[in-house]
Amino acid sequence: MTILACENSCPCGADCPTGCVDCPEHPLCADECEDAQLNNNDYKICVNEAIYELSDVFILVIPIYVDESYLQSGDGSSQISATINAPENNYATYAAHALVNGKLHIFGGVSDRTKIARLDDCSLNELTVRLNEERYYGHAALSIENGKKVLICFGYTGDIRKTCEIFDGSTTVSTFAADWTHTFGGLGLYKNQPTSVGCLDYEHQKAETLSATGWISLPDHPTRISSHSLVGLENQSLLLIGGEDWGNGGADQSGIWQLKDENWNQIGELLQADYYGSAIYIGRSIYYFGYYSKAIQRLDFTEETEELQTVSQIGNQPADYYYPVLFQTVSNYCV
Repeated sequence: MTILACENSCPCGADCPTGCVDCPEHPLCADECEDAQLNNNDYKICVNEAIYELSDVFILVIPIYVDESYLQSGDGSSQISATINAPENNYATYAAHALVNGKLHIFGGVSDRTKIARLDDCSLNELTVRLNEERYYGHAALSIENGKKVLICFGYTGDIRKTCEIFDGSTTVSTFAADWTHTFGGLGLYKNQPTSVGCLDYEHQKAETLSATGWISLPDHPTRISSHSLVGLENQSLLLIGGEDWGNGGADQSGIWQLKDENWNQIGELLQADYYGSAIYIGRSIYYFGYYSKAIQRLDFTEETEELQTVSQIGNQPADYYYPVLFQTVSNYCV
């Protein structure tokens, strides 16, 4: 019965959202799905089709004030309050966030510039391990090595604007510093390597990617951009969404840009221009939670080639929440 249940739900059933992680002893996972989320296109398509119906997607949003947290449905049909506990109400303000082994972590921010905290059930619990650098704002965090570690980079002043460190769930270790400053330049995966673009302070358009030997230059972005969101697609390309153009007085941007095969191209536009927003990729949709416009916009992509199909607005944030923390979860999480 256990094997039958596992066959019905793993690796791509509605009860098995993390695929083989939930059924590690099942022969299908052991024999045919080793690193399937990276190497097996059929598996990835199967997972997306099976578990990511828009009505089944729910995103926990933790804004700058923790007591204003809420759950947003992927189809836009509901937005309900969620109760998250934290040491301070501004605990997530200016913090970066990423997953480590499936658990949401936040890094730095206004309440404590070197803190690392983990979401356990409905509480943000501070860990004893600390960041090596003070990261108050303008920094970014990105899950790497198949979610086993997080890269945390950049910040608001001095050399911190170039520095990076890696957190593995228990320790932090410094790694290569970028060649350029990237305050509000973000982090996303391009060809499965961490990448950052632009900078608020120096108002440049430089892009670079972190290899095993250090940071390597990529083609400049067409605009002097910052305060955007970066999202890596499974087709190895990188999307840059929104932001501010410092070649145009810091004007807020609606552009959806793609870096693919070492070339930047604009592939679409947001319905409402925005910056300081957060984005999360679930199934074949990117959910972008805007700051300036407050609009929650969904970008839908084709299943196999990940071509942009449509952009729609599915709701509004209750207030102008700067870089909200986003976490995919279930419909009744902490409500």
